[in-house]
Parts: sequence; structure tokens; C-alpha cells
Amino acid sequence: MDISVVIPVFNEELNVKHLHRELHSVLEGMKLKGGYEIIFIDDGSIDKTSEFLEEIASGDKKTKVIKFRRNSGKTAALSAGFDIAKGKVIITMDGDLQNDPSDIPLLLKKMDEGYDVVSGWRKKRKDPFLSKKVPSKLSNRMASKLTGIKIHDFNCPIKAYKRETLKDIKLYGEMHRYIPAILSWKGYSFSEVVVSHRPRTRGVTKYGVRRIPKGFLDLLLVAFWKRYSLRPIHILGGSGLVLAVAGFILSIYLVVERLFFDMPLADRPIFLLAILMVIIGIQFLVFGVLADILIRVYNAQSDRKVYTVDEVIE
Repeated sequence: MDISVVIPVFNEELNVKHLHRELHSVLEGMKLKGGYEIIFIDDGSIDKTSEFLEEIASGDKKTKVIKFRRNSGKTAALSAGFDIAKGKVIITMDGDLQNDPSDIPLLLKKMDEGYDVVSGWRKKRKDPFLSKKVPSKLSNRMASKLTGIKIHDFNCPIKAYKRETLKDIKLYGEMHRYIPAILSWKGYSFSEVVVSHRPRTRGVTKYGVRRIPKGFLDLLLVAFWKRYSLRPIHILGGSGLVLAVAGFILSIYLVVERLFFDMPLADRPIFLLAILMVIIGIQFLVFGVLADILIRVYNAQSDRKVYTVDEVIE
């Protein structure tokens, strides 16, 4: 199969039928030799989204629907779609009709230049300025600086991946927006193309300002993972060693002052600081060793899922 289109949806009853029609029209027009599939992941919707998706799947053999028992988040939904996708290229997009399916050929054309991952760039974004555009610009600049990946729009939903790039990737939290960065660290090539962005005309957005702190924390984790995922003791143990040695040297200096120059220690806060530095330094060293052990366990453990599938409809 040439293409798998993976679409997480949550309470999008007003959009799923329209999106399916647009996708069907675009993908049929591409005349793919190996065919295509459309995979909707219903992330625990409580409206009629699930009912409409079942109706779509029953009338189109190229459409699959994965239904979650509860809302697990976009990252889990994408992970579920990646697990069953059969296409050589996997396209992701949102189910709110703000992404234009006609941009799919643009992504594939860029990928034909030799790239493993192609990300969309919503250069002319049709979203509210204060609640969406401003936080997005700030988070994109911070993400680019911390990850070292030069992407204008980390959270653009429409992206194209070669199937093999997603084979061993493990997603959780809000990591979906940083997939290109993670894949870049693994050695895969990536690029970016300008895509169209349409205003939301049906339904309400599920992503607000409250998601910014969560995204920032996940960004810190991704940046840490990039540098120290293999040996966390290098940062924790290194910091602990510096603190412990500095505290020990300072303690020796103060003890020498007390023994040879009759300087008091009881009323000097710096002596307590020196002892505290030694204690915290040793704790950091212990944490580093424990983190290293946990990393080894993580790398050796069997595959785990971050979602619970209720049923798969084909």
C-alpha cells in the first residue's frame, strides 16, 4: 500500500463526513498504484462522531476506524494509528477540516527529493491571534532552540513520514509535536513545506492555552532525552560530583581555619552550606546511578501500549 492517512478525532461529528469526502476525492485523483487507506482514531468521543465513523467505514472498504474506550489524548491516538498503518508513507492530519487534504501531494513531492520526514508549515495560520498564534510562535522558537531542529511549525498536524521512521518510536504525553525532532536525532532527514490552513467553521477547538505548560514540560523532557537518554548519569552524576567536590574543598578550608587560625564555625552559615553541598552532591550521584539503571530496564523491556482499543472496524 502506498499511503496511510492517520487522523485522530475527538468530538468532530460535524466534520468527519466532510473530511472523508475531501480525502477520498484527493486520494482517488492521485491514482496510486499500491492504493491507500484512511485510518480514523476516535479518541473516546462523546458525541455522534463514533456513529458517523462506523457509517463511513461500512460504506468504504479503504477506511478503518479505531475506537478508544476513553479519551487518551492525541499522542496515544497517533500511536494507535501508526501501529496498524500499512502504507509506505504515513500522513497525519487533524479531523477539524483546518488541514487541506489537497496538500498531501505537496508533502509527497517534497519527500521524493529524498527526505524521510516532511512537515507542514502553516505560514498563514487562520487561528485567533492571542490564544493560538502568539503561544505557537513562542513555543516554536523555544522548541527550535532547545532541540536544535530548524522547524517553523512543530505542532502542524499535517506531516508525512516514511513507514520505517516510525517503526521503533515510542510516544507518550504530548510528544506528538516533537516527532520530527526525535526522528532527526535518530538520523532521519526532514524538510518542511508551506501548507494551507483553513479557519475552523464547524465544532470547537479542543486545544487551549492550558496545554502550553504541558507542552513546555514535554519539551524539556525531549531536550533532556536528546542529550542524556543513553547515559543520564553524565548530567546527574556530573552535577553531583561538582557539588560534592566543591563542598568537600570548602569544608576542608573552613576546618583548617578553625584548627590553625581559631576561626569559629558554629555561627558561620557557609559551613552549613558546604555540608549541604556535599549531601546534595552525593544524592545527585545516587540519582544518576538509579536513572542509568532505569534507562537500561526501559531499553530492555517489552513493547507497551499507551492506549486501550475497544474495537477495530474495517
